[in-house]
Amino acid sequence: MIVVDGVSKRFPNGTLALDQISARFQEGEFIALLGPSGCGKSTLLRLLAGLEEPSSGQIMWPTKNVGDIGFVFQDATLMPWMSAAENVFLPLRLRGKSRAETKPAVLAALAQVGLAEFADAKPASLSGGMKMRVSIARALVSAPKLLLMDEPFAALDEFTRFKLQADLHEVWRRTGTTIVFVTHSIYEAAYLASRVLVMSPRPGRVAADIVSHVAEGPERRTAADYTAFVKQLSDTLRQVMPA
Repeated sequence: MIVVDGVSKRFPNGTLALDQISARFQEGEFIALLGPSGCGKSTLLRLLAGLEEPSSGQIMWPTKNVGDIGFVFQDATLMPWMSAAENVFLPLRLRGKSRAETKPAVLAALAQVGLAEFADAKPASLSGGMKMRVSIARALVSAPKLLLMDEPFAALDEFTRFKLQADLHEVWRRTGTTIVFVTHSIYEAAYLASRVLVMSPRPGRVAADIVSHVAEGPERRTAADYTAFVKQLSDTLRQVMPA
């Protein structure tokens, strides 16, 4: 789906955030970018989104159209004066679509994240987890080929985070959308991802590319293969971190 070939990113202040990143992102994968703070995970995500340009190297799409990419930031970034449905409708509105023609898609996106009954609710009346669900629905409403997520659950309590992880994993399984997900959490990466790119400290490099063999199922989080995957990721991170 996407080929990242020898990509480096140096900022105007001289900081080399990424150094010679090469990776392939296949259609339908759930890829976690896992690594310590400052290793360039979010920078790589912004390069994939086209929000930043590489200093060298290239990012290649076979085809790329408006609406191919959805982006979920760390903060829900909802318009406080708009209802949940209006917030989800916003990217479609910006493309010149009418409310009438997109209403089914908006309501379907809210239903996907379990908020069908809250279409008319304003952000002030929603919990932090519900606001993030609206943000995810807004990213999904255009049926993007690629969904980029920058630590969307980092600020949530553990109970809400576990629930949203399970819901997102189910949305991925049901839709087949390719997801690239930035996280600091080994447990989150092991639970969600079909593949984990472990990144080394700055300048960011792909230190390991590890495929998950964790079986699907309701007991996924307590399964032996999940525990083994957590250990594998932990050991890999320990090896790439400076002494």
